[in-house]
Amino acid sequence: MKSHVSDRIKLPPGFWTGLRQLGIAADDVARKASLPLAIITGAEVTTAQYFAIWQAYSDLVGDLARGIVELATVFETAKYPPTVLATYHARDYREALYRMSRYKQLCPPEGLHITEEGELCTIDLEWGNSLQTGPPMLVGITLAYLLELGRRGTGQPLRARLVEFSEPMGDVETLEAFFGCRIRFGAARNRLSLLRQDLDRPFISYNEELLEILTPALDRSLDERRNSRSVSDMVKWFLKRCLIGGRPDIHVVAKEMGMSDRTLQRKLTDENTSYKQLLTQARHEQAIEYLADPSIDIKEVAFLIGYADQNSFYRAFRMWEGDTPSNWRASNGARSKNFGAIG
Repeated sequence: MKSHVSDRIKLPPGFWTGLRQLGIAADDVARKASLPLAIITGAEVTTAQYFAIWQAYSDLVGDLARGIVELATVFETAKYPPTVLATYHARDYREALYRMSRYKQLCPPEGLHITEEGELCTIDLEWGNSLQTGPPMLVGITLAYLLELGRRGTGQPLRARLVEFSEPMGDVETLEAFFGCRIRFGAARNRLSLLRQDLDRPFISYNEELLEILTPALDRSLDERRNSRSVSDMVKWFLKRCLIGGRPDIHVVAKEMGMSDRTLQRKLTDENTSYKQLLTQARHEQAIEYLADPSIDIKEVAFLIGYADQNSFYRAFRMWEGDTPSNWRASNGARSKNFGAIG
């Protein structure tokens, strides 16, 4: 059985350079996020620590909308990591976006889902855990950078068609001036909508020779990442995304993984586990993570991990931890949260 590889995130040096250009010291961000200074020197961080860094930047800059626009535009191309260089030097805007979506898998936790229909291309921001949405600053920066990528690559002042955010993102006029379109808050998802005709625009930064070097290396890294995860790991990861409000069926998970129910069950047996065991583990781990956040009501925790009623959750939690969720939260919640995301 292959070992589990957790989602560890490495911030590119350009991130800290960008903050410095905006007058924000990396040391201040680390202290604000209650994290060791080692994160500045390239240490990998957990998802929870990654979110804490973005929240710290947001707190320090004060003005959310201004912080989004300034950081999205201040990044120097020379400081881009290989995953981003491979998009910046693509043939056209469409290829750049699809490369970004593909190589985002090397840079968790956020992912991109691209849909082309009619005259529009929509890009939805997704998270490995369906509840664990990133801080507003990270959400805004991600969508802003996707448009900035098109502008830098084509050399044209491209405008979005519509930008949707699930929560308020600061001064709407600042954001509308940057995106060049209407901004909608309180939407069901975080989404950037572009005109499909803009995706056909060639990139003046196209570099075929560099892509011939970068692409094979990035594809190997992507294959290694995928192959390093056992079937059990992948099943549990998918379960955590689908727990809210119910129990995911094995048929759904098997279909998602491109195999039959029987094949999935056989592979799990080969790894000395079962679908039922992984579902229990996923619920347990998510319960611990949610309980570590005091802002989430215990009744809501039960719903988020797929229990129809609170009593069923209490019984299950007593089996897992030998205590009630409320008692566990009182004695362990704060400590657990400092350890970062689980699973």
